Amino acid sequence: MQGSVDANPGLVNAARQPRVNCETRAALNTPPESHIHGIPAWRRALIWPVAALVRLWLATIRFRVPEPDRAVITYTEKPTIFILWHNRLIMAAEIARRFRAGQTLYGLVSASKDGAWLAAFFSAMGMGSIRGSSSRLGKEAATASVAALRSGNDVGITPDGPRGPVYELKPGALIVARRTGARVVLVGVDFESSWRLASWDGFHLPRPFSRTTMCFETVGMDELKDRDQAASALGARLMKMNPDRKPAPVRRRA
Repeated sequence: MQGSVDANPGLVNAARQPRVNCETRAALNTPPESHIHGIPAWRRALIWPVAALVRLWLATIRFRVPEPDRAVITYTEKPTIFILWHNRLIMAAEIARRFRAGQTLYGLVSASKDGAWLAAFFSAMGMGSIRGSSSRLGKEAATASVAALRSGNDVGITPDGPRGPVYELKPGALIVARRTGARVVLVGVDFESSWRLASWDGFHLPRPFSRTTMCFETVGMDELKDRDQAASALGARLMKMNPDRKPAPVRRRA
């Protein structure tokens, strides 16, 4: 049985602050500031009207969620690690808004200049951000992710980010799950109609008022015992959960 689900029809409160305690705050501030790129306050202010438009846009999307999957995503008794492909990242804030009432979602964001813009956008969308990636500040980012989970927050991970290869689940993405034993949920997003950017991952932008089918599957801790084997198996599951109806445009080389 499938149905349209919107657990919280109101727009997200962009001013909502991530839930932190002293341990989380210390972990998030662990990396030296010189290693993390930021953007001036006036540029951050420019992002807020853009984020407001994106929230309005995403609010028009009709979600279809099978009943068993609805139970998975709305369970908030334990903080959760959500794993989704990078080209579905635009749906993260909307998933949190509709199905994770009372929870704050932290996203892992690169420490680069591009990551600074994304972190500011996350903040405007009501999400927290943890700066770092597999190539820069990876250890610090993992420590901060653990602290965020232990403070009762959710964490979202794009295992093929920040630069690909697309649809390749890197084993390092499972470090936080193995370290914390936190609940792990795979996210599937099937866009009925979307535009695709000419980016490395063929980023999806759902068309306004289109329909999107969502599915959510839990991952047992026993499935994570062998990291490399788990990465291969979970990557295959994510591929099945995230079909591409329209191929990504080919990037032109300069």
